[in-house]
Amino acid sequence: MPGAIQSVERAAAVLRILGGAGRPLRLSEIADALDLPKPTIFGLVRTLRDVGFVHQDRATSDYSLGDGIRNLHESGLDPNDLRSHAMNWSDALASRTRLEVHIGFPDPDGARIVHHVFRPGGAKQHLRIGEVLPFHASALGKIMLGFVAGTPSSPRLLERYTQRTVVSRAALDAEMHRIRARGWSSEGGELTPGIGAVAVPLRGYGGIGVGALAVTGPVEKVFRHAGPPLESIIQATTDTAVSISRSLGLHA
Repeated sequence: MPGAIQSVERAAAVLRILGGAGRPLRLSEIADALDLPKPTIFGLVRTLRDVGFVHQDRATSDYSLGDGIRNLHESGLDPNDLRSHAMNWSDALASRTRLEVHIGFPDPDGARIVHHVFRPGGAKQHLRIGEVLPFHASALGKIMLGFVAGTPSSPRLLERYTQRTVVSRAALDAEMHRIRARGWSSEGGELTPGIGAVAVPLRGYGGIGVGALAVTGPVEKVFRHAGPPLESIIQATTDTAVSISRSLGLHA
């Protein structure tokens, strides 16, 4: 078995010192306590600050434990929390893209829609809150497989919903590799003929995936002709996910 990772041990030591000090500490005090060079400590506390585990006072530059570490004991977000944080931005995204907006949370059987904003216009639509989408055949589900902590793995046998559904495990693995590399997933008639979607992860403390955001509508409104999704759709969805993630506690 490999040995301990030194940087992780040192980061844990920084957190223990800050937790036990009873007051904010200067960088030099942390370095002296650990008998390490100040540049080494600076790199550690800067990283811990960026993920929300350490707070730096703007006036004094002193360090203390951040909200991220204080909330580690909590069970995390539930679907209602995720929905309440996402509602305002979801409405704006629907207006910007002219598409439906879904907020998803991982469920044992798939990606559960916990919030749904109708696309603008007079087209007949039905409320989809509570609907569970298959992980392998939906943009919302695929982004959860790639990024959201606690998401179950997709079933061994992949059900076919349309002629475009990916039912090969090798093909799904290759697609997941691409999704993780680019940060978004798409769906073009894989679950419902003629319906397209783009999805991105929603992140909480430390950048951990906690849910997913998707826009969906007629495939011609989401994709270029015989090409990838429209850049404007990807950008709008990504921008909205960043705003929601900051609300959830992501330190970026």
